[in-house]
Amino acid sequence: MALSRLSLRSTTFLKPSSLRRHVSTDTTPITIETAAPFTSHQCDPPSRSVETSSAEILSFFRDMARMRRMEIAADSLYKSKLIRGFCHLYDGQEALAVGMEAAITKKDAIITSYRDHCTFLGRGGELVDAFSELMGRMRGCSNGKGGSMHFYKKDACFYGGHGIVGAQIPLGCGLAFAQKYSKEENVSFVLYGDGAANQGQLFEALNIAALWDLPAILVCENNHYGMGTATWRSAKSPAYFKRGDYVPGLKVDGMDVLAVKQACKFAKEHALKNGPIPIFYLLVRPKHQTKPLSSLPIMQILEMDTYRYHGHSMSDPGSTYRTRDEVSGVRQVRDPIERVRKLLLSHDIATEKELKDMEKEVRKEVDDAVAQAKESPVPEASELFTNMYVKDCGVESFGADRKELKVTLA
Repeated sequence: MALSRLSLRSTTFLKPSSLRRHVSTDTTPITIETAAPFTSHQCDPPSRSVETSSAEILSFFRDMARMRRMEIAADSLYKSKLIRGFCHLYDGQEALAVGMEAAITKKDAIITSYRDHCTFLGRGGELVDAFSELMGRMRGCSNGKGGSMHFYKKDACFYGGHGIVGAQIPLGCGLAFAQKYSKEENVSFVLYGDGAANQGQLFEALNIAALWDLPAILVCENNHYGMGTATWRSAKSPAYFKRGDYVPGLKVDGMDVLAVKQACKFAKEHALKNGPIPIFYLLVRPKHQTKPLSSLPIMQILEMDTYRYHGHSMSDPGSTYRTRDEVSGVRQVRDPIERVRKLLLSHDIATEKELKDMEKEVRKEVDDAVAQAKESPVPEASELFTNMYVKDCGVESFGADRKELKVTLA
């Protein structure tokens, strides 16, 4: 983010020695310009000047540091064989989860793919619930039966991670349909990766959502690699926000938490006033179309230009299709946490020591959560047969040898 372009609407910041006592509650508005301009299609881009506060910026730092530490701990737990099965980490992409939450409310719905740990945390999920789920323990957010790919938090309108590539997109449009049907003043954020951007169900869902003016905001988390395949190898047109011919879109610096906040705020306001528009990628309107923009679908596509530091999953070292220099180069120049750290230091919002102390607190919080999660019991064998059918449906369960299992179905 452009630190030199920060402008203040208030008096001078407190001296660093007193920041520890006051900055966390200092909500005096300040304005910061995003690091890069937005690229739009079929709509006017939002302003690059983002209103925030010292308290919010400090919360961004803590929240992203917490997410980063959680994913690093998950890496260690997987290598220790305490996490089994699939495990897809989000480190590098934290600005998306944090910036999006800063622009919306818990009544707005979110649905995403299998890279879902940080989205769950952003929705208010607890660390111990996240680690419990990762390790298949009863305290997990899905009672230990979903694992890494199936986090869920209905009370915060988080409708989960989904293991099938692109499967969450039509489901997300269904959430938007329910919101419109119920006349709610909320929207649905439907997250998917660049690897899912070529899925046929994306275009089918996009078509019906545009026809019905659903308040769906499609967010393409473009981290430039679908598994081990670079976007330039898998997509003839990697400008995902221009994929259609009838929906407005916006391309966003997904490593700039304030840019993500501004884009999501812009998309939600547009959707509620005019109908949804995509956040990550704008879809192109054909040249022959003469309809005014106001008559275009309210839905939008947002393309978030981001990057993941780990491989696609824990089984992928992430170094066979990209160089280590590429990864370290992104860390040095675009890391979302370091950008916020520089902002806090450059404008005397916090000192280096205060930020390091905060990171130590976050590390202890994560370590304590891991220890608690390890104490949680694994589900009973009978849990294999629950949550499969409607309660009391009377279905019998049999083993492979056709002998009836002694299981009471919930």
